[in-house]
Parts: sequence; structure tokens; C-alpha cells
Amino acid sequence: MRDSASVIEYRCGVDGVPAVALEGFFVGWPVKPTPDRHLAALRGSYRVVVALDGEQVAGFVNAISDGVATAFIPWLEVRPDHRSRGIGRELVRRMRDELDDLYSVDLTCDPELVPYYRALGWAELSGMGLRRSAALIDPSPTG
Repeated sequence: MRDSASVIEYRCGVDGVPAVALEGFFVGWPVKPTPDRHLAALRGSYRVVVALDGEQVAGFVNAISDGVATAFIPWLEVRPDHRSRGIGRELVRRMRDELDDLYSVDLTCDPELVPYYRALGWAELSGMGLRRSAALIDPSPTG
């Protein structure tokens, strides 16, 4: 990280972002995607907004969508050394703008993050999911 007064640039898409610029995310995850898998996931997303601090990605948010009515935001991440600077809030705001024409935009989060999203105008919903950690690192199907 550069100094805390560095200017953050926000950009839609990941064109020109190398995988190495995505190192340092997913802190505390039991299994983390490699930077190459991470970049592949972002490239395959319907929309992506990244926060750049120079050449390094300071944060990102992505959405997957049918492009007509619904979208889902699977990841919002800000590097630990860039937190508490409003980057996550700005990423969410920009993504909401990107998805403004869709009927529903959903996301899931850990319980401790519910107040964060509630403060950004999101409503709490119930949901279910499966997690296959091996798929983050192994490109083969995991059944």
C-alpha cells in the first residue's frame, strides 16, 4: 500500500489487471482461490468494479447475472491494509449503479457483516448455499 492519502481509482472491468495485482485477498478464508483463478472468476463475471491503488488492486466487487432481471454479488473484498477508508462502500455504490436496471440484486454475507450491508440500504433475506472449497484451487469438477 502507498500512504493512506493515496488516490484510489475505480474502474469497471479487469482489462489490463494482472493476476499478481490480486494477491492478498480472502484473508481468513479456509481455502483461497489462487490469483489466476481469482482473475478468471472476475473475467467471467457479468460486472466487476475494482479499486486501484497504483498498480495494485485495493478492492473489488463482482456480480453474476442473467442480464435481464436478476443479479447476485458473490464477492466484495477490500485488502486489510485499505479498510476503513470507504472503499467497500464506494465499490458497492458503483456496483448498484451498474445493476440499476435489474429487478433484484442479492448477496449473501456472514452474520457479522449484516449491519454493514444494512447501513448501505440492503434488506436482510434468508438463503441457502453449498460451498465446495476445492473448486477455488482445482479446475477439475468436484461433483
